[in-house]
Amino acid sequence: MKRILIAAICLFGLGAALQFHPRSKASADAPPPVQSPVRIVAPGRVEPLSEELKIGSELDGRLKSVPVDEGSSVRRGQVIATLSSDTYAARVESAQSEIEARIADLDRLKSGSRPMERDQARAALAEADALYDHAAIERRRRLSILDQGAISRVEFEISDREYKVAQARAEAARQHLAFLDADARPEEVDKLKAEIERARAQLHEVQSDLNKTAIYSPIDGIVLHRYLQAGESVSRNSGPIVTLGDTSRLRVRMDVDEADIAHLRTGQRAYVTAAAYGDRKFTGVVSRIGQMLGKKRVRTDEPSERIDTKVLETLIDLDPGSRLPLGLRVDAFIEVNN
Repeated sequence: MKRILIAAICLFGLGAALQFHPRSKASADAPPPVQSPVRIVAPGRVEPLSEELKIGSELDGRLKSVPVDEGSSVRRGQVIATLSSDTYAARVESAQSEIEARIADLDRLKSGSRPMERDQARAALAEADALYDHAAIERRRRLSILDQGAISRVEFEISDREYKVAQARAEAARQHLAFLDADARPEEVDKLKAEIERARAQLHEVQSDLNKTAIYSPIDGIVLHRYLQAGESVSRNSGPIVTLGDTSRLRVRMDVDEADIAHLRTGQRAYVTAAAYGDRKFTGVVSRIGQMLGKKRVRTDEPSERIDTKVLETLIDLDPGSRLPLGLRVDAFIEVNN
């Protein structure tokens, strides 16, 4: 009886082992769960919150002054450079004179001639008519005696020519008086109005150019670099005059390896460290994550650094009060499980 009980227990154990063995093997073969990193670590570089703004000239000319230097604080709207403006000011004066002249022409056309001009035209017509009448009489007289042989054909032709000249002068004087008395034609008025509008457009263009001879800061910040001095030539295609940055707050641009990008989120807390500052941490928050993988932009001095990996550019806005030199290379840490 004892042997039968022992055999039964052995058979039960063997059956249980055979029943649960496949499940145990499958569990052993399953890959371990992926653990997300506690932190993402990547190299970064300190830059101003506004990034670097390169300010140049929209005009060709010569710098008259650059009243700022590297490290100078500037306010938005402050003049940071001026160009010599004599040529542009002369163009503005010329355009203004052109408008005034065209407006005067239009007023004269609408109001007609002045009474004095009409009086002068009437007097000129009366004089021309008198000369014409005298020339007509003299021509008839000479024609009548030409047939009698009292004068030569040449003498008659002279009187005939004087008659025709007097006739033409009288007709011209009559037309001039009619022109002064006539109302302005609509097409003439429209033509002068169009000329005035073109002159105003030209004035707007040259005035805009004159305004551009003063170059203003678009932000509150500091001058990071000054490239040119007063007296140097500039053009719209040349390089910048100065580079500005908003340093009221700082940010760090870091290159996150493609293996870590699945754990990135905006709003994650982060901090950076630098060898020059020992164990000190400068905290911040992830403010922007790039949308396209690319090549590394931030390099370290490590000889073993790989440069063939793809990275995602990520920005960390440092908390107010962080003071670090622009361009400083740092180690950036993003807290994933926070």
